[in-house]
Amino acid sequence: MNRFSYVRAEDVQSAVRARAQDPSACFIAGGTNLLDLMKYHVEAPTRLIDITHLPLKAIEEVDGGLRIGALVPNTDVAYDARVEQRYPLLASAILAGATAQLRNMASTGGNLLQRTRCLYFYDTATPCNKRQPGTGCAALNGLNRQHAILGTSDHCIATHPSDMAVALAALDATVRVAGSAGERRIAFEDFHRLPGNEPERDTNMRPDELILSVDLPTEGFAGNYTYLKLRDRLSYAFALVSVAAALRLEGDRIVEARLAMGGVAHKPWRDREVEQRLAGQPATKESFRQAALQFLQGAQGKGFNDFKIELARRAIVRALGQAAAGTPQSQTDKRIQ
Repeated sequence: MNRFSYVRAEDVQSAVRARAQDPSACFIAGGTNLLDLMKYHVEAPTRLIDITHLPLKAIEEVDGGLRIGALVPNTDVAYDARVEQRYPLLASAILAGATAQLRNMASTGGNLLQRTRCLYFYDTATPCNKRQPGTGCAALNGLNRQHAILGTSDHCIATHPSDMAVALAALDATVRVAGSAGERRIAFEDFHRLPGNEPERDTNMRPDELILSVDLPTEGFAGNYTYLKLRDRLSYAFALVSVAAALRLEGDRIVEARLAMGGVAHKPWRDREVEQRLAGQPATKESFRQAALQFLQGAQGKGFNDFKIELARRAIVRALGQAAAGTPQSQTDKRIQ
């Protein structure tokens, strides 16, 4: 691990100033991802700015929804009574990821900013455009079983690892950030980026910006939802594919649909056209099959991950069926229902 200096920020303004003064500095909260990256020599910040003392640890009701502070631990979000009752899709997604110990440490903001678990990104002996722009992407012709099938480029086929982020995408959350230019709000679907020709950039945040909160809207789809995660083992593994599905029904007809996927792209993948086409359709397996086919239009494997296309199609159908039936996937008994 490289040498670095340490400073503790006492307020948001001082944290932003410290980051603006040193472009090689990094904010640190739980450190569940950053410290690993430093140990593997993937990240080498010259300074760590400790933000754990900032007043960003509350879950508050705002404008009919919930505001989750950036420093609220994942565990606290998952077991907050308001989240469990009004946004159970989010609680379920959090409990599908990591271990209890990691959830106790990992922060809301840090969860959104965690970096890909691509093996080539972590292996500094191999080329990786995300780690070192311009060196190439070893995964394109390498062992790419875990890699993306949607939104890829010739520069990167990595996937975003977060479960929480997939649920937040489906729920139409907003990310509130602060920087030298002041505060602003970023719609969740615009927060993360596709790789394009700049895969080193994971988000559309500015370099000096800090996440303040994640804001949830009033509608939480508490009645008909599921978070379905398919992985190589039943627990403590990143998703091969995951699906956050939520429906609003009148009788057996879909009034509104939300559908987002993880494990398939550089960001949580959502298709509003598919959601719009589901509205007005009967909540049947045939409707769900058609939605899955449309959702995966343009999906392309790179060899070892070709199987993901069919796996994702089946996962969408299964998840929409679970949501329609009001039988969400259990995160305690992880066997697929």
